[in-house]
Amino acid sequence: MVTLKIRYISDKIEKLRYIDGKSDWVDLRSAEDVDLKAGESRLIRLGIAVELPEGYEAHIVPRSSTFRNFGIIQTNHMGVVDHSYCGDSDEWMYPVLAMRDTHISVNDRICQFRIMENQPVLCFEEVEHLTGKERGGFGSTGIH
Repeated sequence: MVTLKIRYISDKIEKLRYIDGKSDWVDLRSAEDVDLKAGESRLIRLGIAVELPEGYEAHIVPRSSTFRNFGIIQTNHMGVVDHSYCGDSDEWMYPVLAMRDTHISVNDRICQFRIMENQPVLCFEEVEHLTGKERGGFGSTGIH
């Protein structure tokens, strides 16, 4: 078990909960009422600061219902919070772009996070040929 130190900057949001067996993602909530017009972007306060354990980072992404419910998309597509962002005033925020006029209320679940171990140190070895099977094309699709 890994322990996260959480400082609640807002007393208006529900406390974080880890729901064992359902998902290993933890919901995050808006710490403010937000009204956005289509095309507007902003950072939405999430009302928490977190001290991650050494060697971990947090990944923040939308919930599966975020676009349907609020018409917003995350502007950086995935937020990464590293271990150094861990002070009392280092409040997590959610960068969004409104695709339609929308209202988000305090305590609405708008995104989710999980923690991951940092990538190990990598070294790069230049070779003449790779030994893997040739699939052709781009990525997993195999499309040229």
